[in-house]
Amino acid sequence: VIEKCTHAIINGKKEKLDAQKKKTILKQNEKMANKALRVLALAYKETSASENYDKTKEEKDLIFIGLTGMIDPPRPEVKEAIRKSKEAGIRTYVVTGDHGLTALAIAKEIGLATKDTQIITGDEFEKLKASQLKKILGDKTKSIIFARTKPEHKLKIVDTLKKLGEIVAVTGDGVNDAPALKRADIGIAMGIAGTDVSREAANMVLADDSFSTIIIAIEEGRKIYTNLKKFVFYIFSCNIGELLTVFTGIILGLPAPLTAVLILAVDLGTDVLPAIALGIDTEEKGIMQASPRNQKEKIMNKEFVARFMFLGTIIGATVVSIFIWSLRTSGSYIKASTMAFVILVIIQMINAFNARSRTKSVFKPEMKPNNWLIGAITISVILTVLFVEVPFLQNFLGTTSLDFKEWLIVATGGFTVLVAEE
Repeated sequence: VIEKCTHAIINGKKEKLDAQKKKTILKQNEKMANKALRVLALAYKETSASENYDKTKEEKDLIFIGLTGMIDPPRPEVKEAIRKSKEAGIRTYVVTGDHGLTALAIAKEIGLATKDTQIITGDEFEKLKASQLKKILGDKTKSIIFARTKPEHKLKIVDTLKKLGEIVAVTGDGVNDAPALKRADIGIAMGIAGTDVSREAANMVLADDSFSTIIIAIEEGRKIYTNLKKFVFYIFSCNIGELLTVFTGIILGLPAPLTAVLILAVDLGTDVLPAIALGIDTEEKGIMQASPRNQKEKIMNKEFVARFMFLGTIIGATVVSIFIWSLRTSGSYIKASTMAFVILVIIQMINAFNARSRTKSVFKPEMKPNNWLIGAITISVILTVLFVEVPFLQNFLGTTSLDFKEWLIVATGGFTVLVAEE
């Protein structure tokens, strides 16, 4: 606007707008932009009512009136969301059509920028070669703001980040954002301020238009993934224990430690509830301090398999040991198989606590209690007592009552898996 002005209103008087006055106005513009204000310049033109409007003729020789500043303040929760995203190894770039200093001021306010943050304008972006842009975006320690950008710039940034192997999420609300939203791994449109075009191009729509909701979604996604691993780990380690119990009995020439009916009672009666409870476990403390996982990483990696095989072996060895001890001391197969059944259930219940964390002890205070898991274990233990002590169920399952000493032995033996994991 200033470039189209020849005069300015100063102290109520129309004066010639010379280079010095322009410099003063631009300096004031920067001062306002540094306060996170979006600055507009206002001007008018004197013309007679009889003249026909012609844009090419009218938009010149304007008279400058002044500057007006507007602020679009960040939401209070954004600063905390940015802190969490940094801890989680997520890099956030500001790509805006606004003035660079305005964007920088806002970015500083929310903790996204520092005094060393680089501002790359649209004009500077046009001059960057592909290799230079790749180098800039490849530096994970560098803080960058892209200002006065065009839609194609955003698209180029997305393409470059994807070539660097990054998972890219793009936010946008306008028609111009649609190509970048479509190209990103996850396009996130605004539900309130977003246009229909941007929402159609996106994979996800933010109902509240808040950046912090994206971070909450990432946290929830990590929680779901870790809970999935807990569920899989619990099922595999417990079933490995059952398999080893059966096969060890065959190899040693023993009668079957567990009958088919008892195995079904374990799998359908007592295993299911703790497994489901692990699937809705509370998030592990520090879940957002870990770096993003490799998208090519498999759940069944060597460490994961070795861990459930190790605990499965402990489970199997403990159950077989109790079975052999009972068989020799009591001389009763029903008594021995009942004890094997009960200790298998108890050891699996205790193993559910092992499944909650790969790195933290179950005794650490930061391990938040999972009331669903406690409830599931309580129900499973009650069912086990009923299976063993109720005469009708004894006849159906082929079990027999245990005395206090035998209950104490199986209860104590169940903790071997916890000791081994700890």
